[in-house]
Amino acid sequence: MGNHVTKPFKKRNYKPMIITLSVVLIGAIAVLSGMRGQKDFDAFDVTILPLMNAILNSFTFVFLVCALLAILKRNVTVHRRFIYAAFTTTFFFLLTYVTYHYLAPSTPYGGDMAGLYYFVLITHIVLAAVIVPLALTSVARAWNMENERHRKIARWTMPIWLYVSFTGVLVYILISPYY
Repeated sequence: MGNHVTKPFKKRNYKPMIITLSVVLIGAIAVLSGMRGQKDFDAFDVTILPLMNAILNSFTFVFLVCALLAILKRNVTVHRRFIYAAFTTTFFFLLTYVTYHYLAPSTPYGGDMAGLYYFVLITHIVLAAVIVPLALTSVARAWNMENERHRKIARWTMPIWLYVSFTGVLVYILISPYY
């Protein structure tokens, strides 16, 4: 009666997985950005993919805001669920993003707000690369129950990820007339 022994919690080393995923994702996106796209692809109109990217980024932004509000109310379960939802929409964003950039040629910006567009685009790209290892490290620390270390990195991860998801939508809005 009640004499069962619970196993002690064992922390896992997620660092090799985080480094590998970060290098592979960022590397694949960098390689794709240098490609021209498949000119003979006509199975469907690939210009729908950037709209899907923007929608997925919008969902990520909303999920992150909800996760932030949940943790401010100390509701860890709801916070965790919204973070997983944000990871899910980010994963699907990456699929559509990589697919679009593999299939379509680059779209030049042709508007009057080039300075604003390129500022937003460049900061978005740089911080999108930064967010990959940050978000993975944040979730790994949560999984390892390293709550204080999780909070420390999440204070950087959350605003950067919010910025990246918001500016992803903004980039789409600014470039969409030129598709």
